[in-house]
Amino acid sequence: MATLSIYSPPPDTGLQIVFADASLIVVDKPAGLLSVPGRGADKQDCLALRVQREYPDALIVHRLDMSTSGLLLLARGELMQSQLSRLFRERQVDKRYIAVVAGLLAEETGEIDLPLICDWPNRPRQIVDFDQGKSSQTKFRRQSQDPQAGTTRVELEPITGRTHQLRVHMAALGHPILGDDLYGGSATAAAERLLLHAMDLAFIHPLTAVPMRFHRRPPF
Repeated sequence: MATLSIYSPPPDTGLQIVFADASLIVVDKPAGLLSVPGRGADKQDCLALRVQREYPDALIVHRLDMSTSGLLLLARGELMQSQLSRLFRERQVDKRYIAVVAGLLAEETGEIDLPLICDWPNRPRQIVDFDQGKSSQTKFRRQSQDPQAGTTRVELEPITGRTHQLRVHMAALGHPILGDDLYGGSATAAAERLLLHAMDLAFIHPLTAVPMRFHRRPPF
């Protein structure tokens, strides 16, 4: 099993609430904070528990990697959790991320279609496996390039929602995300944090049928 570093969550300086009503909450999660409690007493501090201190009925709907920052959706109550989870299951939620990757990405747009599976001896790492992996697709759009630094800023749109999908797909493409301590290789030391941010979140409100669109600029 892969060795995990000591969990050191960012200080609790208050929630970055983007939106809240009687049904749901959208919050901007800081990098370095777990979405839900991990295993062990030292990994209980997480976004879900911080939100529940202010909204006791808040329940997690989806997760972001600990190292990823950005928009996270929580439901208020079990019924809304079920309805919002269904939207994710049926791919009725539009999610877009921004990342800075190593190298100059040649293609302006494209789609990565590589099946993923957990690398059990080295979990939580995921690997590409064409025999047993689960179907996984990510669309990408090149935003800008820095030839001097040898990096590309890219917008990522996950079609599926596999664990570490964006990180593995970009690494497999030969352009790992800067600061990625699992898949970055030499790009790991290129940034102090994982340069991956959940920038856009859009869905239809299950109760009001109003289109909901949220945007949070990346902090990098």
